[in-house]
Amino acid sequence: MTQPPHDESTASSSEELREQVEQTRQELGETVEDLAAKTDVKSRAQEKATAVQEQVGVLTEQAGAKAAELTGQVKVKAAEAAHLVQDKLPEPVKDKATAAAEQVKAKAGQAGQVWQDKAPEPVRVKAQQSAQAARDNRTALIVAGGVAVAAWLLLRRRGGR
Repeated sequence: MTQPPHDESTASSSEELREQVEQTRQELGETVEDLAAKTDVKSRAQEKATAVQEQVGVLTEQAGAKAAELTGQVKVKAAEAAHLVQDKLPEPVKDKATAAAEQVKAKAGQAGQVWQDKAPEPVRVKAQQSAQAARDNRTALIVAGGVAVAAWLLLRRRGGR
């Protein structure tokens, strides 16, 4: 075979070919790296899990903030309703309610004593744990009670129409 003469155009042509080959090698290396990253299932799953955890954290914060806001609103509405009821009740009714509350308190004390005397130990322990859980979650119970009362009032109001 005959070789082309080594003039200026051939030299630049070979130099261009070398540059093209080097660029192609570089692009091929990047493509292989991209494919390797796509086939690394463990890393991709871990990245996805991290993203999901971050989203859950954000949603949890938002839910907590909304719950705190609603709890505050329910407390305010419950206090307003209690004051409204107290203001509208006549004195004789308030007196009777106070007397009834005292009787209930006395009867509850007697029932508690009977309970202590007659209930088996495991049942008493479980009841004490339940009472402590109720005290620890007082806000949630108050909110749930407020929602139940509000729902009852709405249903009653709709039924009267």
